Amino acid sequence: MPRLTVLGSLNTDISVTVPRLPAPGETVLGSAAVIAPGGKGANQAVAAARLGAAVRMIGCTGDDDFGRAARAALAAEGVDASGVRAVADGVTGLALITVDAAGENVITVAPGANGQVGAAEIAAALSAGGDLLVLSAEIPAGVLVTVLAGARAAGLACLLNLAPAPAEPAAVLAGGVDWLVVNESEAAAVLGRAVNGLAGAGAAARALRALGAGHAVVTAGSQGAALAGPGADEVIPAFRVDSVDSVGAGDAFAAALAVALAAGVPAAGAVRAAAAAGATATIRRGTQDALPRPAGILAATGLTWPVPSD
Repeated sequence: MPRLTVLGSLNTDISVTVPRLPAPGETVLGSAAVIAPGGKGANQAVAAARLGAAVRMIGCTGDDDFGRAARAALAAEGVDASGVRAVADGVTGLALITVDAAGENVITVAPGANGQVGAAEIAAALSAGGDLLVLSAEIPAGVLVTVLAGARAAGLACLLNLAPAPAEPAAVLAGGVDWLVVNESEAAAVLGRAVNGLAGAGAAARALRALGAGHAVVTAGSQGAALAGPGADEVIPAFRVDSVDSVGAGDAFAAALAVALAAGVPAAGAVRAAAAAGATATIRRGTQDALPRPAGILAATGLTWPVPSD
């Protein structure tokens, strides 16, 4: 069983489905709000557990009802949440999510207790062991830099999902990272230029390697993903599914890639498996509820999940 440690955010998601995304200054009426656990870190931990990994989650919540619900949701999926700290007098992070009829979304995040991730969480991440350390960027960028440096010194492999891209994102990569996963807009933020479509993703992945990524993956939504690595570069076409909600698809992709790599799946095959998981996450509404299991990936995409799981 692959063993992953996930250092990242835990949020409460408040989601509303609307006929179309509002223009600036416009009000659009939508569905009843759905409140559920989320956060990029927690989503990736849940997705990885569903896909056959033993997962430990490290991060911060508030000492509030939302925080208790977030930790309970992890435990229900078999994720070890002993590394999640409840910050006294803190407020659990909050994500406001608007999804249109085509499944596109706009997300605003109030970090809350995620901004308190610090020395205790850094130490826990670097001492957790396992096959791969998975990081995402809804926590302070300085924490990412420190953990990446510590992991390099310890010989611990890391996958960084630099989402959302922080201020001065290239500085996070300056010391190097084994695997970097970003979408088009995040790649553009790092490189300082537009990145559009699968061809642009391929060029961006190669440029990101030059900035310090051992392997770089740039996702291009419904078009697919591009991989640049020490061997031949690869373009992985997207799997065609009936998408209704793209929230969480990037988290499913990053988690699936991490699980496949930790299990020894070669790079291109791991990215293809990740693309299938990301696509499958879009066929149901919601975030953690929509994160797939191997049977769901097979049914939606025809891909047999390459990692043994329960």
